Amino acid sequence: MSPTAPPDVQARLLDLQAFDSELGRLTAERRRLESGAELAAADAERTRLRRVVADGRGALDDLQTALRRTESDVAVVEQRLQRDRQRLATTASPKDAQGLEQEIAALVRRRGTLEDAELAVMQQVEDAEAALAAAQGGLAAAEARVATLQGARDDALAAVAAAERTVSAERLALVDDLPADLVALYDRQRTRYGVGAALLRRGVSGGSNVQLTGADLAAIRAAAPDAVLLDPESGCILVRTDESGL
Repeated sequence: MSPTAPPDVQARLLDLQAFDSELGRLTAERRRLESGAELAAADAERTRLRRVVADGRGALDDLQTALRRTESDVAVVEQRLQRDRQRLATTASPKDAQGLEQEIAALVRRRGTLEDAELAVMQQVEDAEAALAAAQGGLAAAEARVATLQGARDDALAAVAAAERTVSAERLALVDDLPADLVALYDRQRTRYGVGAALLRRGVSGGSNVQLTGADLAAIRAAAPDAVLLDPESGCILVRTDESGL
């Protein structure tokens, strides 16, 4: 049997629907914040930059190792040059002197090649250091952005949670003050159709935004004031007021 309720009691269903609509909006906002598309993108960028920095450190370490090795090779050649030059300065044998001069010439060429390689590696080290510094700067900015977005998201979620608690408490107080069978019908229709109650304004249902037919309006006019009527289009409870145009 359909419940009945005085018109002023039925009108309070609009407040109940407003609470539920606001709770639905808050739920959608909470889910949007939790999904955090912007934060997810920022976190992905931070992860990418962390890899770039790690790769940059590895590349720089390899180049610095290569530079130390080249510097060591240059030092070895320089030591051999000094040794051969000292021997050349003290030898009395023309044959030994000729051999030493040839070896010195070869060592000079070798030193030149190594020094050219050393300069090239030094330039690579400088470039790698600059690239690493840039990546570290980008990572620092990404870390700051993630922290800012996380803080904003957490603050927004806290605000949503507080609003949900407030609206839920207000809704519960209203439900406690309404007839149980009326609330049960409202909840059933809202669960089925998405809207539990809507205002009939100038012959248009707020649940479906559709102008009711003449026959439907005639049936509504004939109904008792305390009858609880359902919208033939949306299935929600139709609340009749002076705005209904009946």
